[in-house]
Amino acid sequence: MSSPISPDVLVIAASNGQNLTLAQRFVDQVRSLGQRAELLDLTSLDLPLFTPQVKEQGMPAGVGPLHKQLMAAPRWVICAPEYNGSIPPVLTSAIAWLSVQGDDFRGLFNGRPVAMATVSGGAGIELLTVLRIQLTHLGAQVVGRTLAGNQARPAKDSSIQELLKRLLQMSPLSL
Repeated sequence: MSSPISPDVLVIAASNGQNLTLAQRFVDQVRSLGQRAELLDLTSLDLPLFTPQVKEQGMPAGVGPLHKQLMAAPRWVICAPEYNGSIPPVLTSAIAWLSVQGDDFRGLFNGRPVAMATVSGGAGIELLTVLRIQLTHLGAQVVGRTLAGNQARPAKDSSIQELLKRLLQMSPLSL
């Protein structure tokens, strides 16, 4: 799941469609800036949908490695589509599993710089707003600028690079 050398940026795709393609573009741009990047496709993980009943059956085997991979990266980019004005289920479920896997799940998010991007059928603004609220609630440092693209207005490489430059200037907070 993760490489032996920790990445400078972990790019998380919460879709195996256009947002996975966008995530790969972020990885390529991170590397063009001379930094290490790793791609995490949440749709490829073997995580069941989080419910209290499923949790009672025990922690899925994929939660531990996911937590370890997220902890190893000082900065994240989350590329996610807007689902009915909100966060896609694969991302919501992954965060839910992470939140019940230990005593201090906020340690995973607290002070961590995170950038957000979307390719959506619409503007994607609702996703970016809701995701910002959730990440801020969890303690992350969310980059002020976001990237929103769609079929009519795809993301420009220069916009991806500018967002990454902002992210790379941020360091995780020691809390």
